[in-house]
Amino acid sequence: MTMRVIVDKELCIGAGQCVVTAPEVFDQDDDGIVELLTDSPAEGDRDAVKEAEHVCPARVISVED
Repeated sequence: MTMRVIVDKELCIGAGQCVVTAPEVFDQDDDGIVELLTDSPAEGDRDAVKEAEHVCPARVISVED
């Protein structure tokens, strides 16, 4: 099953929990705002991406299965 990740950079507060949780999928720019490294992560990253969606305090990550 293919997963698609969407982030709303305009609402990101730069907490960085996504990067800590799924560094293969998320990074931060110089201002701390989320950068999506891939919008279709590998199946092995599914649990980490779902956790990143859950722990994001600004709720800017959405995952479509």
